[in-house]
Amino acid sequence: MISYILWDVNPEIFTIPEFLGVGPFPVRWYGLMFAAALLIGQQIMIHIFKKEHKPQEDIDALTLYMVISTVLGARIGHFLFYEPETLFKNPLEVLMPPYAGLASHGAIIGIITGLYLYSRSRKSTGQTFTWVADRIVILVALAGSLIRFGNLMNSEIVGKQTDVSWAFLFPYNYEYRDVVPRHPAQLYESITCLILFFILLGLWNKFKEKTPRGLLVGIFFVWVFTLRFLYEFIKENQEHFEDNYLLNMGQILSIPAVLLGIYFIWTSRTKSLKA
Repeated sequence: MISYILWDVNPEIFTIPEFLGVGPFPVRWYGLMFAAALLIGQQIMIHIFKKEHKPQEDIDALTLYMVISTVLGARIGHFLFYEPETLFKNPLEVLMPPYAGLASHGAIIGIITGLYLYSRSRKSTGQTFTWVADRIVILVALAGSLIRFGNLMNSEIVGKQTDVSWAFLFPYNYEYRDVVPRHPAQLYESITCLILFFILLGLWNKFKEKTPRGLLVGIFFVWVFTLRFLYEFIKENQEHFEDNYLLNMGQILSIPAVLLGIYFIWTSRTKSLKA
C-alpha cells in the first residue's frame, strides 16, 4: 500500500496578541524565511566585502537597494505577467497589502535594476555591475531556497497530482480543495536552489576577486531557469488563462533568462581568455 506524506503544517507559527488596540499579528513561516534570507545574506555579504577589501559602509545601502527592488519587482512582475488588467486599471494596488502576489521573474528584473542603480556611483571602488551581481546571486540562491521552503510551509505553489511514494497531501491548501497526493514542487526548487548556493559560494571562495566577471551570474540564470522551465511541467498553473497555453508564463519567461545566462557565461570566458 502506498503511503503519502500528510503535510498538515499550520502556516502560522504563533500570533502576537492585540495590545493597546493594535493587532493581533500572525507570524507566518513565509515571513520568517524571508527575514532569515535577508539576515543571513547580509552576513555573507559582509564576509565577502571583508575578503575583497570593499567599503563596509556600502553594505547597508546595498541591502536597502536589494530589499526595495526585490519586493517592487516581484509585485509589479506578478501584476504585469499574471494580472495586467489590474495593473493598468489601478497601478497603486501594487503597493497595497496584503502582498499575496509575488513573481520570481519580476523579482529578478527588480534585482538587476537595483544592482545597476547601486553600482553606477561605486565603480571607483571596483563595484561594477558584474562584480556586484556575481556576489549577489550567491545570496539570491540561498534566498530562493528559503522562500520556496516558506511556500512549502504555506502549502502553496503545489505540484500536480501524482502517485509517487514521496507525494504530499496538502490539507491547508485552499486553492485546490481536493486533498490528493501532489508533487512537493516547492521542496524540489528549495533543494536545488540550496545546492546552487553551495556551488556558487564554493566558486567564489576558490577565485574571490579573480572570479571571471559574469560567470556566477551566468551559472545562476542557466541553473535556476532551466530547472524552473522543467519544474513547471509538474506544477499547477498559477492562473487559469495559462491552461490554454502550450507553455505557461513561468516557462515562457524562463527561456530568455536561460539565454541571458549563456551570454554571461560566454562573455566571462572570453574576458578571462583575453586576460
